[in-house]
Amino acid sequence: MSADTTQRLISAELVGLDEDLGATSSDVIRVLADRVAATGRAADGAALAEDAIKREASVGTGVPGGIAIPHARSASVSSPTLAFSRLARKVPFGAPDGDADVVFMIAVPEGADKDHLTVLSTLARALIREDFTAALRAASTPQEIVDLVEREVGGEVAAAGVGNASSASRPAAAPSTQAASGDATTSNTAARARKVIVGVTACPTGIAHTYMAADALVAAAQRAGAEMHVETQGSSQVEPLDPALIARADAVVFAVDVDVRDRGRFAGKPLVSGPVKRGVDEPDKMIAEALRAADDPNAARVQGGAATAETTKPDEHFGQALKRWLLTGVSYMIPFVAGGGLLIALGFLLAGYGIALQHGDSGQNNAVYTLTNYTLVNLPPEGLAYYLGAAAFQIGGVSLGFLVAALAGYIAYAIADRPGIAPGFVAGSIAVFMNAGFLGGLVGGLIAGGAAYWIGRIPTWRWLRGLMPVVIIPLFASIIASGLMLLVLGGPIAWVMTQLTAWLNSLSGASAILLGIILGLMMAFDLGGPVNKVAYAFAVAGLGAGSATNVVPFEIMAAVMAAGMVPPLALALASTVLYRRGFTKPERENGKAAWLLGASFISEGAIPFAAADPLRVIPASMIGAAVTGAISMAAGVTSRAPHGGIFVFFAIGNIWMFIVAILAGTVVSALVLVGLKKWVRRRPVDEAAAGSEAAVAAETVGQRAPVAA
Repeated sequence: MSADTTQRLISAELVGLDEDLGATSSDVIRVLADRVAATGRAADGAALAEDAIKREASVGTGVPGGIAIPHARSASVSSPTLAFSRLARKVPFGAPDGDADVVFMIAVPEGADKDHLTVLSTLARALIREDFTAALRAASTPQEIVDLVEREVGGEVAAAGVGNASSASRPAAAPSTQAASGDATTSNTAARARKVIVGVTACPTGIAHTYMAADALVAAAQRAGAEMHVETQGSSQVEPLDPALIARADAVVFAVDVDVRDRGRFAGKPLVSGPVKRGVDEPDKMIAEALRAADDPNAARVQGGAATAETTKPDEHFGQALKRWLLTGVSYMIPFVAGGGLLIALGFLLAGYGIALQHGDSGQNNAVYTLTNYTLVNLPPEGLAYYLGAAAFQIGGVSLGFLVAALAGYIAYAIADRPGIAPGFVAGSIAVFMNAGFLGGLVGGLIAGGAAYWIGRIPTWRWLRGLMPVVIIPLFASIIASGLMLLVLGGPIAWVMTQLTAWLNSLSGASAILLGIILGLMMAFDLGGPVNKVAYAFAVAGLGAGSATNVVPFEIMAAVMAAGMVPPLALALASTVLYRRGFTKPERENGKAAWLLGASFISEGAIPFAAADPLRVIPASMIGAAVTGAISMAAGVTSRAPHGGIFVFFAIGNIWMFIVAILAGTVVSALVLVGLKKWVRRRPVDEAAAGSEAAVAAETVGQRAPVAA
């Protein structure tokens, strides 16, 4: 299997030797991506390059020894592929020891099968071996490179078995470590005298760094005289560490860029953690820290599945942590709101707005009455569309009913990890029961998460630790948080929510326009940053309170979404239509993409422009967004969907004024920007530097989640 798989992965046409591909990592990636596309393995070389550049911008793929492994999952890739270049001019890829002259680009389709991913991860692990990289540097023909890869991958897959990712050790690289990785209950006295370290490695794509970090840590532990076992949580099959092995471990190392799966298994163990790149670049330091932590009673420990803020974010102050907790809750809440809002809008589209009204004296709305008294084989007099509209409306309403509970549950999750979810959901449900609304959900989630985190830190007996995250923490945290909400805080918070609702319902005329202006300014101020997300979170959290008689929350959502669409649309208009010569070529290319990003309500489409020229782009964006927010609120435009832009037109009330508001703000913002570019001089900077600056900014757009995240 391996040789055949390798032939599909790489061919001589994908190999280049002693070539100059440019001065930057992006230059090299673009050439290799085009090389992949030229062989028919990717539909669009530019799209593949963009995906790989975004991945590179988040964490450099350079590793010690002059090696770089840019990689990406991309929808444009049709089959897993390797492209290789030995560079005549070294290029920086972010390695700590210097630039790279050997580059393997790994291109993987979104749905790559496990066997291919196993082969790719095996190759990535081989690249930290000096004998393999020396052979790559000594090869004289492209076919020699192909043969080297085939022999390496074939031998590894035959030795380890395709899909087996349980051990980080390799026969050639760490024979003694592999021997020590046998029976977890070994009675060998000499082996047991050594410190035992267990670890987890994981990176976002799970293709290269996950496995390279594992091998590097195993080798470092061997050099330090310790026994190391690593669970690679990558794209290949994950085989969890033996619980008996975890139980006898002296310390834990997490080299991860994503959440550790089933973290509670390691509860109470001394912990050293860092990004996966550190596992590749500084494995000896991480192992030394783990050995010291094993002998230090005051060392940081895995908190029984509780929050990781103390160990993974030591420099985070309380304000940053609070923002992260709240935005995590909003992020996880959005799918409930999005699905519910769109289904309700679909229900109105199919059955009309009367579906939400009460049916006679039945005490039920028309949707519930229809679903209770009719079926698909016994349709109501209004017909099939009406019946399906009733179903969509009811499902959407149930989905929105989870809004506050999900908000509270995932705020608590952000604070205390999985043990906080149940207390948070219960506290959020109590907030709904007390009519405390989303504000009660915020408070309940914070209390539940804090209680779960605090209980998880209480020292306890080893035999009790297994019950902590699944029984004890959820039980007592629920009692604390829900008890406080029910007996003490729920009433006052409900009063505050009543006053807030009354104030919002009273908004009209100038006050509503002023609110629209403020929301528009916030949405354009930092384009997906904290201020933008505060305005967005305010709008989304209020959706659950909207109804046929209280449309203000829907109006706020419409104003926020429309204003957030303006900056990228305005930059697209200015750079591709009104004033092309005032923008660099990379900016004009970004402007083409910004049309779709703006129409989809992704404010980050304006970031490349703002990064290159913030003092003119941001003020212009804010002016246009404020105009849009004011028009939207004045016209009473509503949105039952929290995201989607123009593509959720059926969820928009007064759709034509929604479009007018967006067009007005876009034109105003674009004209202001053109005026500023013509008549307000920026600090002198040469055209090439400006283009490079914009290009770098463009590559970072993928690092920030869309505004709904």
